[in-house]
Amino acid sequence: MAPTLVIVGNGPVGHRLIEALADRGATADWRIVVFGEESRPAYDRVGLSSFFGGRSADDLSLVAPGFYEKHGVDLRLSEPATAIDRKNKTVTSKSAVVVSYDHLVIATGSRPFVPPIGGSRSTGSFVYRTIDDLQQILQYADGVAVGAVVGGGLLGLEAAGALQALGLETHVIDVSPRLMALQVDAQGGRSLRRRIEAQGVIVHTSAKIEHLETEHGRVTGVALHGEFIPAELVVFAAGIRPRDELGRECGLRAGERGGIMVDRRCVTDDPDISAIGECAAIGGRVYGLVGPGYSMADVVADRLSGGDATFDDPDMSTKLKLLGVDVASFGDALATGNVSDVTYVDDADNVYRKLVLSADGKKLVGGVLVGDTSAYDVLRATCAAGGTLPAKPAEMVIPASGGEGWLGAGALVDEALICSCNTVTKGQICRAIADGNHDVPALKKCTKAGTGCGSCVPLVAQLVKSELARAGIEVSNRLCEHFDYSRQELFDVVRTRNIRSFRTLLADFGTGRGCEICRPAAASIFASLGSGHILDGEQGALQDTNDHFLANLQRDGTYSVVPRIPGGEITPEKLIVIGEVARDFGLYTKITGGQRIDLFGARVEQLPAIWRRLVDAGLESGHAYGKSLRTVKSCVGQTWCRYGVQDSTKLAIDLELRYRGLRAPHKIKMAVSGCARECAEAQGKDVGIIATEKGWNLYVGGNGGMVPQHAKLLATDLDTPTLVRYVDRFLMFYIRTGERLERTATWLNRQEGGLDYVKAVVCNDSLAIGADLEAEMDRHVAGYRDEWAETLDDPERLKRFVTFVNAPDEPDPDVLFVVERGQPRPARADEKVLLQIGARLQIGARP
Repeated sequence: MAPTLVIVGNGPVGHRLIEALADRGATADWRIVVFGEESRPAYDRVGLSSFFGGRSADDLSLVAPGFYEKHGVDLRLSEPATAIDRKNKTVTSKSAVVVSYDHLVIATGSRPFVPPIGGSRSTGSFVYRTIDDLQQILQYADGVAVGAVVGGGLLGLEAAGALQALGLETHVIDVSPRLMALQVDAQGGRSLRRRIEAQGVIVHTSAKIEHLETEHGRVTGVALHGEFIPAELVVFAAGIRPRDELGRECGLRAGERGGIMVDRRCVTDDPDISAIGECAAIGGRVYGLVGPGYSMADVVADRLSGGDATFDDPDMSTKLKLLGVDVASFGDALATGNVSDVTYVDDADNVYRKLVLSADGKKLVGGVLVGDTSAYDVLRATCAAGGTLPAKPAEMVIPASGGEGWLGAGALVDEALICSCNTVTKGQICRAIADGNHDVPALKKCTKAGTGCGSCVPLVAQLVKSELARAGIEVSNRLCEHFDYSRQELFDVVRTRNIRSFRTLLADFGTGRGCEICRPAAASIFASLGSGHILDGEQGALQDTNDHFLANLQRDGTYSVVPRIPGGEITPEKLIVIGEVARDFGLYTKITGGQRIDLFGARVEQLPAIWRRLVDAGLESGHAYGKSLRTVKSCVGQTWCRYGVQDSTKLAIDLELRYRGLRAPHKIKMAVSGCARECAEAQGKDVGIIATEKGWNLYVGGNGGMVPQHAKLLATDLDTPTLVRYVDRFLMFYIRTGERLERTATWLNRQEGGLDYVKAVVCNDSLAIGADLEAEMDRHVAGYRDEWAETLDDPERLKRFVTFVNAPDEPDPDVLFVVERGQPRPARADEKVLLQIGARLQIGARP
């Protein structure tokens, strides 16, 4: 039998160990048993606060479906280990299950530190560590007006952002003289504080808590030395303590400040037991970041696979957006003694940059960035690779100096650490590119760069471009063999030259006769610029199958009909008409995830008759067939929901009516949620809007599909006119610059500068095109016409809706249906044979 590996703990680090073993093909060499304390498999604690923004526990999961089953891992959830018997080499669990081990790995992590003060165990007092903790906070916050967070570090500011998202007046209390005292210096702390306070958070530093005031066992406030803060909810995020009790109880040596002592191999003083993550102490130090924990897991996985890896001093750099504020530190940011520094301070914008240099000023030792972290990736990688400066220090610290060249990934040395989560260097990525991995997804797969926190992805993308260019490999962005232009360039050609026909475009800027790639792309561009009905004249011949019939082609050859239902709001009369149409034409009906009703199974020749009844009832095309706006999903908002803080339904309807028919490189989905509970799932949409007490938060660049991605926060607390203006600009900028069939998520990811660049264009009008983008959207709104209503009024357009040109009144004999769950559905091939045999038997023919 294979030896048994027991892992105590199924947090991110414990899970990383299993992944690392799987990557080495070693899961087959071990029988792996995992004891997990929580009721769910490993999830992303770094992204925990996004739970308040609508992400579910499943969204946060780190475990791919079927992963443990595939690798034979025996995962035992809600089953914490309670004792280790080193003599007999066994682990006992909560339910008295005893498992023998050949090697044991302790990955129990840490617990939140709650200071021993009066009232800290009262109702209304919470910690901020697990999904269960957050669910309890979310439930208790209902009806609470004021909340306080004890702790002004990374986790404390995350918690403050969560309370603020729930609509609470939020206080942050810290005993240190500045926020994030372990990451930023005094001046950086001042800049950070001003930015945090500008978000409406009330900050108390150098504050000593005496006790929590309570009434009938419930928290009513925080008593500081000389000050009282009325608060009904208090979250403790004041640091962590290693969960080393299992190790201590079985006699393993512990560090002076806690943590199970391990050597550079992550092995305890018992050679058959390792410890990793926040429960382990290397050289007496416990690391409180996930990156070092991952490195420990990799070391143990290597050694269990027969290697001899050891733990190197980890990269403790951090880059976060806390309460909408960019803040980062790297290297030895707080170094003192034989060092020098270069500092840039902009009190007006609260931007702070500090580079810590060696005494001779030639090596980068560390740094702090607040408010502007655009240089973080290169600075961190430079520091990790030995600190050789790629430019003069002044050029690197002063944004106005114009020293942009040094920011390129190509300037880094091969030893520069690009991905600190997975310890991937520039050299490793460059070698992978040379081996034929010429895009970011391929590099993620073969090197794992960018699969951790994801902050290094822009740098990885830069490396792809620079390395391919250096190798003389052309990165072509041409649309197809007929046009030496990208879709973006072709859009600009059509727009600036006012071209309105494909024939002219091809003659002046292309070659040949066009193809199935460029013809629909050109049709989309013409439609985006308002060049008349898509079925008129030459445009009709350019459309793909769906647009050609203004309906979605289904797998059985029939089409679907999807009326628009703005914001999901519909009258009983219209609902009745939809039901009657489905009944009379024998259509399968289904309510979609976008709050619309799909009618399936319509034949081509039936489409005009179906739409005549729908249009006469006041319904219009939902554009489910087009690369255009699909829906603006909505919750019921302030009108009905007791948690709603804004009228999300009205805004969703207004937005859907504004952007209906808007053609784009790909489909666009939007949503509006009336509060932070996010029932409309806005953060999974291309444009998502979430109500706040002060207005609206705007998210962009999310989508489902093959590679799901949550949207990113573009702007906060917007009034409605400003929100609409920003959405106008975002959509038109995407339409102008997106590539063919490129969703907003992919488009946003490939922008140089990412979200910061898009924010500069949309919110700050950095390219001075804001008015132009708004004018283009205004032209679209003014020129909108329902495509189906116009089609029904034009006999020439209606001529195309026939199954067979030479037999217009006969339905397709190959389209057959059976009834299932009370509704018609397309017959499978085997069912068609039986139906056809049955038809022949009915008329006396031989089968």
